Amino acid sequence: MNERIARLLERLTAEPPHVAEFTRRRFIGRAASFGLTAAAASALTQGFAPLALAQGMTLPEIRSIPEKLKGSGVVRVCSYGGSLQEAQRRAYFKPFEELSGIRVVETEGPDIAKVKAMVDTGNIEYDVTEQEGASVAALAARGDYWEKINYELFDTANIDPVFRKELFVDMLPYAQIYAYRTDAFKAAKPATVADLWDVKKFPGPRALMGGGSLSPDLELGALAAGAPRDKVYPIDIDKAIAKLGELKPHVVKWWGAGAQPAQLLNDDEVVMATAWNGRIATIQASGAPVEIVWQDQLLRNDCWAILKGAPNRENAQKFAAFITLAAPQARLSSLITYGFVNNKAAELLPPDRLKLLPTAPDIKGKLINYDSAWWAANLDAVKTKWNRFLLG
Repeated sequence: MNERIARLLERLTAEPPHVAEFTRRRFIGRAASFGLTAAAASALTQGFAPLALAQGMTLPEIRSIPEKLKGSGVVRVCSYGGSLQEAQRRAYFKPFEELSGIRVVETEGPDIAKVKAMVDTGNIEYDVTEQEGASVAALAARGDYWEKINYELFDTANIDPVFRKELFVDMLPYAQIYAYRTDAFKAAKPATVADLWDVKKFPGPRALMGGGSLSPDLELGALAAGAPRDKVYPIDIDKAIAKLGELKPHVVKWWGAGAQPAQLLNDDEVVMATAWNGRIATIQASGAPVEIVWQDQLLRNDCWAILKGAPNRENAQKFAAFITLAAPQARLSSLITYGFVNNKAAELLPPDRLKLLPTAPDIKGKLINYDSAWWAANLDAVKTKWNRFLLG
């Protein structure tokens, strides 16, 4: 395998499912430049196949829009394409266009380096982009690249402050969790972080994150080592890795691709695995005897951010405000197993759907908000120590 392909596969392993799907599609489309056929590129990256959209779901209706969100002209939106963008299109791009009078022009491929270049040159191709909050914050530290979010347009009464940042608004919650096979344990069932470490009460092989270029489950290590849930950050890296080391004899796979832990659970090769909640929902839907443990797991998010000086920045503000309303959020959660940031969305979703979503009322309070700023500042140190651990 040549170095370019190896680097791309390493990048794929570090990305959440919707981002990896975009990278995979781009790789397949450019397969010839890597000396591969499209079929070979597809086979090489089959572990990063897209999440399927839910079928037969009735989406909540949106009959009206606040007057302050109406307008004219266009808004240019950059997301990740694939199944996610198809869900976004059905959930809120089209309803916003129809109700606001503002046409949505879509593009694919959020790229923080491109954002910097566009703002630096004034040649801005899109107005609002999906990003991870840490990327927005990192670029903001280098200069004035983002518009402040105008929360006067938003339903702030129903959006928790943790989702509302000065330069971006969270809108796509997902969770890092652990899951287990229900047929592996006849009596008690795993329910806590401590249970993941209890190999006497819950014996069997595990799979944890930390392969390829993915970071390890340090937060779980910190919790298992005794950190209170409200004091996980800043993580004591050495202590967390040492705690993960206690599980090392029972870990058959340090996974490095989002589909791997779900596949290992589905094939009965492990009894417990950390994973993305959406991947587990997919195998649950196909009948796998698997359940998620939500308690003290991690809530992550993507956000919308508006480029500084974007030509349609006022429309971009209205767009971001609209898609964080209850009904648009509930529509997206109906189609794909990502959560919602508007608390009223829960009232528009059936119980059997809510139980799959990380921001459901009886789940959200169990989760710990992922600190992307801590990871951005400490990633290099974690990688150095983690690679030493894996080789030891």
